[in-house]
Amino acid sequence: MIPQQWAPPCGSQCTHKYAALTQIPWRVFCKKGCGSDGETWEECLGECDEICYKDPVLKDRQWSAYIDRSPGAASYSEECFHACVAGCGYKYEIPSEKVDQVHPNRPTKPPPEKKPPPPPTVKASPPSESSTSTEDILGASA
Repeated sequence: MIPQQWAPPCGSQCTHKYAALTQIPWRVFCKKGCGSDGETWEECLGECDEICYKDPVLKDRQWSAYIDRSPGAASYSEECFHACVAGCGYKYEIPSEKVDQVHPNRPTKPPPEKKPPPPPTVKASPPSESSTSTEDILGASA
């Protein structure tokens, strides 16, 4: 038995796609897509959504989302989702073109607010020469 046969083909494809050391977390999530319990492509996508996005653990308790073990930052959650979907695609032999078109079933973030430009700064005018000079003030006795 050669080493390529030790791992299931889906997991091997994840290892190949996310081979760089910096991509190890995404390889893990890709393999989670491979090993999902869903029996269909759609169920697998639903599991990726649950794995990768923070949701409240306790019903009606938004604060409990902090104890969810999914990635925290929105960009990490999106990367996680795409890696997991890639695993689902390998598992169900979905063409990569279709896999690349899948987006998370989450509301998109609103575009950043445009702030009005700051008001123009007014430069202070140089002090006008007054009739009183510095010498007059220093030379005056109290």
